Amino acid sequence: MQIHSSIPDLRAALKNRGNVVFVPTMGNLHAGHISLMQQARQHGDTVVASLFVNRLQFGPNEDFDSYPRTLDADCQKLAAAGVDFLFAPGERDLYPEAQQYYVDPPAIQNELEGQFRPGHFRGVATVVLKLFNCVAPQTAIFGKKDYQQLMVLRNMTRQLALPIEIVGGETVRADDGLALSSRNGYLTASERREAPRLHRTLCAIRDAVRAGDRDFARLERDAAAELNANGWKTDYIAVRQQADLQAPGAGSPPLVALAASRLGTPRLIDNIEF
Repeated sequence: MQIHSSIPDLRAALKNRGNVVFVPTMGNLHAGHISLMQQARQHGDTVVASLFVNRLQFGPNEDFDSYPRTLDADCQKLAAAGVDFLFAPGERDLYPEAQQYYVDPPAIQNELEGQFRPGHFRGVATVVLKLFNCVAPQTAIFGKKDYQQLMVLRNMTRQLALPIEIVGGETVRADDGLALSSRNGYLTASERREAPRLHRTLCAIRDAVRAGDRDFARLERDAAAELNANGWKTDYIAVRQQADLQAPGAGSPPLVALAASRLGTPRLIDNIEF
């Protein structure tokens, strides 16, 4: 696996490499990330991963400084997964001057995650567009666990006419249903035993809707109340349309139930499509 931090060096190395598949990450990799790397191999000739903790998508009171940075271990995992190139820029490589041009997503950026993390999706969209310009992939893969991020980036790519196919990678879960996340490492032993309740709660919403319950507001309230009664502090539980994350309309559009809730220190997110 070749490792590059310089944008010109990366571009030179990727010339004439066929169809390039790109998997951007912030590092501290787990089995969920590795599954995306393995999926990438099915979509092209050359697999490129990136490791970059993007300051622009962190709020002033979030964990940018303490976010785990595990470059050596991540490199070993990526090499073992068959990744061909790793782009691991420093901040001066990707932001050699103060960033003054931004990608500003539509109003959905201020709902759900965006309500509790103002400016987050502006930072995500900006860095991803910049990474796309560095790597020039034909395909990019993003995990479905960050569902709103996937939707924002898929729609950004379409509306800006980028020649890139966006593929959603399925969420990888522990045996008890907990979605794998770098932030799971912050859970205490007792919190880790409680954490799968988030997935079970979303599954209960899915099952109720499939059984014909269309009182989404009540389902959301009841689910949040159950979590909070068991020690969680819930930011939101919402049932939305998969395509645009708007409230469910008439008919039976594909839906997704999304949640974000804090259990002790870590804030966990999850979703389930149905």
